[in-house]
Amino acid sequence: MSIATLFNNASSIMTVVSLATFLGILWWTFGIKRSADFDAAASLPFADDSMDLPQAEQHHV
Repeated sequence: MSIATLFNNASSIMTVVSLATFLGILWWTFGIKRSADFDAAASLPFADDSMDLPQAEQHHV
């Protein structure tokens, strides 16, 4: 088996693995009903941070 054949086979295998990974991410994102998780994550930038700060740090803001 020559080096060129080995690299060609490895390239083909990595292409299939990458495609399977990409399709798995798409399935996880859009296939599974995760709208509640995504809605909670989408509202994080609007969360009030003053509740998380210690009392001493609240006066510095």
